[in-house]
Parts: sequence; structure tokens; C-alpha cells
Amino acid sequence: MKYGVVVFPGSNCDHDAFYAVSGNAGYDVEYLWHKDSSIPSDIDCIILPGGFSYGDYLRCGAIARFSPVMNEVIKFADSGKYVIGICNGFQILTESGLLPGTLLKNNNLKFICKDVYLKVENNNTDFTHQYSEFQIIRIPIAHGEGNYFAETDVINKLEDNNQVIFRYSSPDGEINMENNPNGSINNIAGIISKNGNVLGMMPHPERYSDNLLGCNDGIDIFNSIAKNLI
Repeated sequence: MKYGVVVFPGSNCDHDAFYAVSGNAGYDVEYLWHKDSSIPSDIDCIILPGGFSYGDYLRCGAIARFSPVMNEVIKFADSGKYVIGICNGFQILTESGLLPGTLLKNNNLKFICKDVYLKVENNNTDFTHQYSEFQIIRIPIAHGEGNYFAETDVINKLEDNNQVIFRYSSPDGEINMENNPNGSINNIAGIISKNGNVLGMMPHPERYSDNLLGCNDGIDIFNSIAKNLI
């Protein structure tokens, strides 16, 4: 099992992701550069980390989508291999068309950095099977544009196909606007592609993958993928 972490100009969670899957979870990993024109054949899962790719000056993820490596990431995903986009990585996945929808500014127009609770809505996926059904996990967010939006027909398809796998919730699992930090439709915090091999999520599981930080609720996302392959 080997992960690849893409580094864009402006990535700031690449080292966190690298350490979470290597130092915490114990898997092989290497960095992939945004100008790379090929993906090493031994990579099983690519992580697009959080940060501010190219400064996000145009629109979050809109420039990174045209990095040379993204042509290879799209081919990689189309071949059925695993891709995870975290925060800015999620924004890049929607910009590249690997996931539907877009991420708008938070409804309070402020950057939000805090712990939130997520309800595991679907634990029957390659990214979540190490969690129990409807388990509540604590994961931090840090974003100004995490308000997930899609047209009604797209949202309905995501819901009907069980592609919504994380929702913002209360510590007791209640889904309501009081526990929705950014205004996302239906409290959506993470979705997967229709064929289940691409995950996008705004919260940062790599930041809570170490008990030394007081919580490792995020590590089972990386373990779930690995246990599919080992």
C-alpha cells in the first residue's frame, strides 16, 4: 500500500498528510510535484492536500486544476484507483470535474478554524468501512470557502446513491443548521464519486490522526483504503 501526496504552490497540509499516512498509519508514501507528467506505477491512492493552491487568487482550486499533474490524477481516478481531496483538494476535485458541485464562501463570509462533529452517513464505502454506521467523529475544519453547493438534481442524485458519506452534526448526531459551520446544503461535509473511488471532504482527517494531538478520529479513513488493498 502506497500513498502519493501532491504538492502545489501554496499547499500547506502536504506534510501533515504525509505524516498521517506514514508516521501515524504506517504506510509508504511519497510526494508528487504539481508539474509531474506521470504517476509512479506503485501509487495506490493520491491525496490532494489542503492549502491555498496558487494563492487561490482566481477561485479556490481553479488554477491548480490546470497543473500538469492533474491530467494524470484524472487518468488515475478514471482507471478506478483511489483519490482523496481534503479542503483545497476537495475544491480542486470539483474544479476538475472528478466530483460534482462547488464550494462557495462560508455563509457568514468568515474564515472558520475549529473542531466540528461529523456523522458517518455511509460506512459501506472503501473510505469509511473502518467506522461504524452513523458513528460521530471529531475532525477540524479550516476554510473560508467550504459551503458545498450543487443544483437540486445533483443533490438528489448524491442522496439517492448514498454518495454523501459525512455530514456536519451535533456531538449527538443531530443534523441541523445550528451545527452546520458553513451553510452547506444538507450539512454535506464529504461526498464520494458515483463509482466510489474519489472522496472529497472539507474537514481535515490528517490533522486528527495522532493521539498526541488529543484525537485520532481521522486515521480510519486512511486505514479503510489500505485494508481494501492489503
